[in-house]
This record gives sequence, structure tokens and C-alpha cells, in this order.
Amino acid sequence: MKTLIRKMCQTFGPSGNEEQIREAIIGEIKDVVDEYRIDALGNLITVRRPRDGNGQRVMLAAHMDEIGVIVTHVDDDGFLRFAPIGGVLTTALIGARVVFANGVEGTFGVEGKPLPTSNPDAHSIFLDVGAASQDDVPVSVGDAAAFRHQFADQGGRLIAQNFDDRIGCAVLIEALRGLADTPHEVYGVFTVQEEVGLRGATTSAFGIAPDVAIAIDVTATGDTPEAHPMAVALDEGPAIKVKDRGMLAHPGVKRLLVETAQEHEIPYQLEVLEFGSTDARAIQVTREGVPAGVVSIPTRYLHTPSQMVAYADVQHCVQLLTALLSYQIELAS
Repeated sequence: MKTLIRKMCQTFGPSGNEEQIREAIIGEIKDVVDEYRIDALGNLITVRRPRDGNGQRVMLAAHMDEIGVIVTHVDDDGFLRFAPIGGVLTTALIGARVVFANGVEGTFGVEGKPLPTSNPDAHSIFLDVGAASQDDVPVSVGDAAAFRHQFADQGGRLIAQNFDDRIGCAVLIEALRGLADTPHEVYGVFTVQEEVGLRGATTSAFGIAPDVAIAIDVTATGDTPEAHPMAVALDEGPAIKVKDRGMLAHPGVKRLLVETAQEHEIPYQLEVLEFGSTDARAIQVTREGVPAGVVSIPTRYLHTPSQMVAYADVQHCVQLLTALLSYQIELAS
């Protein structure tokens, strides 16, 4: 699975520019699912048919897009100004590198002192692609770039710049691969534009009209020095969401996930996230409402160029979803 994770993390795809990552995912799932299609917004919607007609329509969602920047201006000397795509942290820009869809790379600089001694203002940061003049700049206004750093496999821990949510995409792919049989009609949806407003989940859920839905995404941890208190840590299993800033998980979905983990002796932890949300927030309020929950991969250093996950947590996420989809689903309110 590490080869798949590396591939997902090294493929370009900031919000609104998901073409390359979508094609990479299609290459991984086209022989696994019964059907796949791309909707008008760019979501990749896959379908696994049930062994009989007694199951439910289950939607699993992982977003393909990653945060990045978009060029807003190119000056006479070849330096670029930019705007964020999604929740870009200004404090994480200095020393970071980005890549554009055409392979051009760049790094960030700050007006004034060559070595800033305080957190720079966002408007004082520029992007340098190594051009000597405006005519030498190999990208244009409106071009998007994604953060890029070396993928690191440290055995039990992995580091990459975009586990949010490429690790969720890898989990969903592996869950579809490992699902030998299911009573449900399973929709594995790789959504677009989550980082800029859950847009892909909004449209795809409306079209699918699922009976139950589970988003697969990352969550923060409280296991680093003097971290904000949070009862989520690496290597303690997937986090089953109770609440985040945008949603309250459906109690029946939460209970089902917990009971499945307990029955199959899969480690898990309960998640209450005080900031951020996931595709499940949009899915649960589509049409007349959808029972929705979230399985989260604990991740340190979210929205920075060096995010960290525990490989065991990733594997246990796959096991939990595969187990859940192998049996009938009964939700109690």
C-alpha cells in the first residue's frame, strides 16, 4: 500500500485542477469497480454492485484536491504574486516549494530582509520560479501550484505534504480492492474542491442520494509537546468522528463504526475536532438529509508541507471500512 500512497502524494491536483490525480486514481480502480464516471464538477464516482438487492446505497467520500496557491500577478523582474487555494498557512510558506501542472517549480521569498525574523505578512510574500524577467516566467496568471516535498517512509511513520486528503484516497482505493463481496451498492466518490468549500461532495451526494455516507479524511492530533488538548494520537487506530466545527456525526453511523471496530478487534479512538470539517458536512444536509459519519486518519502538522501519519492507522482504516461494508447495515437513531 505504501507504493500507492506515494503515488497519490506525488501527483498534482490542487482544488479546481484535479485532472492529473483523477487520472491516476482511475488507473488504480478501473478494474476493481463495476462502473465509474466523471460528473459535471469533476468528481470521480465509482460503483460496486451488490451480491443481492437487500443492501443500502452507501457513499464513501475522499477528496482528491490539495491546498495550493494561484498566480495573481507577474512583475517586470519575474517575481510572482499569488493567492491561496484553501487553508494555506503563511507561517509554513518560507522554505516551502511548489510545483505547477507543467512541472515548473518555485519557492517563496519575503520583501525586505533576506532572513525574516518574524512571521511575515501574507502580502509581503512572493513566489520565485527562477525567472530573470517577466518574459522568462514559464507560468501565467491563473495557473495553480501545489506544495511539493520529498515523500518519506520511516517504517511506521510516513511524511508528505498532502496527506490531506491523499491518504484518504489511498484508503478508499484499498477498501474497494479489498471488498470481496458486499450486500450494498457502494459508491466510492473521489471528490473535488473540498478545500474551498466542500463543493464536490455537495453535488455528488445530491446526484447519488445515498442511504448512508462516510467521509474518509484526516484529523488533527494532541500527541505532540504542549499540543492543544485532543484525545487523538498516532498509532492508536482510526478516529471515529463525534463532532467537528461543521457537523455532528449521525449517532447511528458513529455507533455502527464503533461496534464494527470492536467486533473485529480493530483499534479506534473517538474524535472531537474543534476546528475544520469534512465532506460529510455537505453530504448530511443534501436533499432531505443523509445519515453521515467520518473515519479519520490521525495526522500531525496539518496544512503544512510535512504532514505525518502512522502506517498502522492507515491499514486499520482500510480494515474498518472493508468490515463495515461486508455486512448488512442497521442504523439506530
